Amino acid sequence: MSPLGLDHQSMHAWLPSGTRVAVAMSGGVDSSVAAALLQEAGCDVLGVTMTLWSCHRSARAVKQTCCSTADVADARAVCERLGIPHCVVDFRSEFRERVIDHFAAEYAQARTPIPCIGCNQHFKFDRLWDVVQREHGAVYLATGHYAQIARDVAGAPLSLCRGRDAKKDQTYYLFVMTRAQLQHSLFPLGALTKTEVRAHAQRLGLVTAEKPESFEICFVPDNDYAGFLEDYYPHATGRPGAFLDTEGAVLGQHRGTHAYTIGQRRGLGVSGSERRYVTAIDPLLATVTLGTAAEVLGTRLSANGVNWICPQPAAGETLRATAKIRAQHTPASCRVTVDGVETLHVEFDTPQSAITPGQAVVLYDGDVVLGGGWIEKSA
Repeated sequence: MSPLGLDHQSMHAWLPSGTRVAVAMSGGVDSSVAAALLQEAGCDVLGVTMTLWSCHRSARAVKQTCCSTADVADARAVCERLGIPHCVVDFRSEFRERVIDHFAAEYAQARTPIPCIGCNQHFKFDRLWDVVQREHGAVYLATGHYAQIARDVAGAPLSLCRGRDAKKDQTYYLFVMTRAQLQHSLFPLGALTKTEVRAHAQRLGLVTAEKPESFEICFVPDNDYAGFLEDYYPHATGRPGAFLDTEGAVLGQHRGTHAYTIGQRRGLGVSGSERRYVTAIDPLLATVTLGTAAEVLGTRLSANGVNWICPQPAAGETLRATAKIRAQHTPASCRVTVDGVETLHVEFDTPQSAITPGQAVVLYDGDVVLGGGWIEKSA
């Protein structure tokens, strides 16, 4: 069965006109168009915006980001334009506890977290779904993600699949979804390209039509992760220490282990005859090891917290797949060994750069997402 995006004819085969659909609206063009296209498909649409972060800013943070009052206003303006209701749900205290505190704790352990996945897992497809179905009678929750759900003729989900726009595909961030969540989720943009989404926004006269994309984490508006931790979580920052080469020789001094991630080469402030990359971080010794591009390559990883969207393989089973180790990574061929219920090992056919603890490894069979987990260690 081919994945279905918002193909009106096929969607009408299983989604009755007037079905109540809540759309998670961030104030950006993607969620705006998702809401508009669902309305055009005959759905009874409700726009819902989550407030996740208080938007208090340090002196260094000057850019607007999601959760700002301007973004809420843009989401409301789109809803007014479409003639649909809009409401705001305040999850700020929960978000700080579940996502931001975890973000800081991971950096304190020299791991590189992905808070957007935690937001999807705990808020968009869990807490928000609970609110919209219980308080607003929603039958489905839609988002502006570029992903697709393959369904049978009755609308039952078969699998989570990549979006048509390969450059925008966001299934990496959705590997934590359960099959039960797929049952009541819609991704209206899955069969569209970003260019087509912009064209729809212009056709509909939406205020978000030309709004720039945000590539930042909502609570780190200037992309200065180290500065954010120093401002808000000073207890989670690593103490300054030494840059070492792979033989243990001192190359210089760094500002703190929280400011670096595996594979990083910019902003190191260490000169040399060839480019250097972060190959290891030790928060206990306060050392950051630098090596060559070849020394940051690895072929194996272990992962925990594994979630299977496909039927779960048995412990000890091996399978062939392709794997992504970060959002923009080109899927690489590998052998996967299922170690237990929530653990697995991956061995790549060819070495991969910067396999980073704290990031996710997401497994695919062609365009179908098999599942994924959190990288614990690499070799």
